Amino acid sequence: METPVSIKDHPADYQDLKRAVALLESPSLTARLSGLLGSPIESAVKALPAVVAKKINGAVVAALHSSADAALWSLDNAPKKPASTLLHKMYAATSGAVGGAFGFAALFVELPISTTIMMRSVADVARSEGFDLADFATKQACIEVFAMGGNSQADDATETGYYITRSFTTQAMQQLSKELAAIAAKRGAGAVGSLSPGQVGKWLALLIEKVASRYGVTISSKFAAQAVPVIGAFTGATINALFTDFYQDMARGHFTVKRLEHKYGFEQVKDEYAQILRKQLAG
Repeated sequence: METPVSIKDHPADYQDLKRAVALLESPSLTARLSGLLGSPIESAVKALPAVVAKKINGAVVAALHSSADAALWSLDNAPKKPASTLLHKMYAATSGAVGGAFGFAALFVELPISTTIMMRSVADVARSEGFDLADFATKQACIEVFAMGGNSQADDATETGYYITRSFTTQAMQQLSKELAAIAAKRGAGAVGSLSPGQVGKWLALLIEKVASRYGVTISSKFAAQAVPVIGAFTGATINALFTDFYQDMARGHFTVKRLEHKYGFEQVKDEYAQILRKQLAG
């Protein structure tokens, strides 16, 4: 029986995994936003009217739907091409400045633009890690990044937040109709490139609905911050740059882990991830 290849025997890959753990288990976006503003943002989020919260959720779902196709189509499918992370942060800052300058009402107009920029940035990182942008599984993985909010201080430090989020999206996909579940069982969850447009649409709609429930939490924080009249164009730009930077980090960690899983196997990478995280928390 052939001995499995160990990631510890390949120092460069092991260091990549350590960097991915540090990125994926970093402070949450809400915590970073609170640090930027100098005060907790949670109370401002709770103060948002229910009608606004509902409107945000609908806007988030629509933004994820529109951005997924637009972002991937706008990039050349050239795996391993270096990512233009700074350029995307500049684009996001510009759209944020517009939203900040025109106030709260403009945020609903600006959301699909900034989400598309962030999705494009995520896809750019995926491409730089060697992933094929024409592969449906890559598109699915790009959408998954927006479910990753990082850990807060209230989270159980013994848990691996990243893999909990991965299982969350996997469970969401398992709730598909019997028709899609049967296809997934035969071809594997990632091998759905030959599905009909209607089946692909159903698959994506369910995934986006689940991801939106988490992405909407961070967007609510953004809305609450930018709803303050004195925020202005500068802080709107800064907040958007912060969001883009955060999801670029999540994407880098996510696609690094997935690349290593392809090479060493899911279980080995997950086990090593947990061990590295325990050492980081203990240190």
